[in-house]
Amino acid sequence: MIIVVFVVFALIAFAADVAARKLLERVRAHRQLREREQALAESLKLNFSSEARTLKRVEVDHPGARILCVDDEEIVLDSFRKILVLDGYSVDTVQTGPEALGLIQTHHYDFVFTDLRMPDMDGVEVAKSVKHMRPDIDVVIITGFATVETAVECMKSGALDYVQKPFTEDELRAFVRKALIKRQDQIAKRLLPRIRITRGTDAGANLAGEFSIPGGVWISPGHCWTGLSEDGTARVGLDDFAKKLIGRVDAYEMPAPDAVVRAGQPLFAVRQGTRRIQFLAPVSGRVVRVNSALRAMKQSPGVSPYHNHWVCEIAGDDLGVEIPTLKIGRSAVALFQEDIGRFTALLRETAKAEYPGGVTEHALCIGALEALTDDQWNRVARDFFGRSG
Repeated sequence: MIIVVFVVFALIAFAADVAARKLLERVRAHRQLREREQALAESLKLNFSSEARTLKRVEVDHPGARILCVDDEEIVLDSFRKILVLDGYSVDTVQTGPEALGLIQTHHYDFVFTDLRMPDMDGVEVAKSVKHMRPDIDVVIITGFATVETAVECMKSGALDYVQKPFTEDELRAFVRKALIKRQDQIAKRLLPRIRITRGTDAGANLAGEFSIPGGVWISPGHCWTGLSEDGTARVGLDDFAKKLIGRVDAYEMPAPDAVVRAGQPLFAVRQGTRRIQFLAPVSGRVVRVNSALRAMKQSPGVSPYHNHWVCEIAGDDLGVEIPTLKIGRSAVALFQEDIGRFTALLRETAKAEYPGGVTEHALCIGALEALTDDQWNRVARDFFGRSG
């Protein structure tokens, strides 16, 4: 009986706590809405013409994003301010492209929304200029003509996406939330052309936004790593350059146990969907073990591809001669730097071919190979991972 009473009281207390939390959330949301409505009303009384002639600005506390809208129709800008401010965004609006370009030089924005058809300077020109001056800002084109041609034109200008007008409040709110998620995902995947040598207790660390090479690990020209085990065998796997640029790995093709390989011959492969990259053996010898646990291991960008993430172990025939031909320390860093430069140049070349006259700056990012065509994938597989010397 006492236990039953205790359980009843516990359930009542839990229900009361849940109800109180929901009430507090509603009160907080209502207060935020009133504050945003007040900020929207007060903004109409403020004059920002010293910064830009047609500038209107509404700022909220802890904004979800900072957005600049450019449109020659004041009614469209009014809609943007009302809808987005009440949804928790800080919004600046102007009526001309040159005003927008002036503002991005002195203010931080996450997004620039620009109308496609405007006098003097159209949305494509605005988008190209924004991406040239501030590649960290994402651009969205506002258009009343949503066609395939429009989409191509937007992509050529470097825009993230486009939104069709007229739009409802719900449509615009949903679009901005989706664009923000896309932006955050791209930022999380962005890679800096920086290489760290990790040592000691930090040797297993692997920051998602940069490349790493543990001290004491050799790197082959085709981006396999080699480390010596206590029993004298050589462990081999994908290095961080390969892991980050390939991104998702759906399957590993392991070498057969007891297979005899020569340096520069096919050793193992990775698959992504129907596509495949063959990796070459960095050393000669007999495969004595494959890492059957690798398939089940976590493959996120922050997980090091070294140490426990080896693919196979090789009992070397001539490690004393072959190991010194691989890269270690500064020479490994130099290899990474050279190939990061070559891969970035390939991305620019690809963009120029796809969008002649358009924006060609593409950020180095995790899983960059996933966006390539089959021909481009095969070229990367050959030129970056198919090298033995």
